[in-house]
Amino acid sequence: MSEVETSVPARPNGVRQADVRVSADAEQVPLVRSFAADIAMRLDFDLDSIEDVRMAVDEACSLLVRVAANGSSLYLSFKPESDALRVRAQVEADAPVPPSADLMSWQILTTLASAVTEHVESVDGGHRVSIELVARPGEAAAQ
Repeated sequence: MSEVETSVPARPNGVRQADVRVSADAEQVPLVRSFAADIAMRLDFDLDSIEDVRMAVDEACSLLVRVAANGSSLYLSFKPESDALRVRAQVEADAPVPPSADLMSWQILTTLASAVTEHVESVDGGHRVSIELVARPGEAAAQ
């Protein structure tokens, strides 16, 4: 199961906000990772920054897939900004486990992105776990 929705053009180069929903399954992560790299490329990110976006989205999705409830979906929103790409990923989970609980993966993620935040909220007898990251061309490599 996969769905993609786009909004009206947000930038002169035609890059739009895109929302993606796939099964919260490790086999879907490469699809989302490639989608993220394509958006970064269309935003004229340099090659190193495109790879940073690809790896950051991969790491974020991998963290979320590990805590996802069985049969849930992984939702992503890719929002182009004037100087950045903002990505929000979320899953429904059985337990309120923050992504930063996996210290090594969290360290990798925070190194690859310009900014990273996490949220865990209770919803309908379960939990929603999300990661929001901001990627800017050339910034992660300069850290």
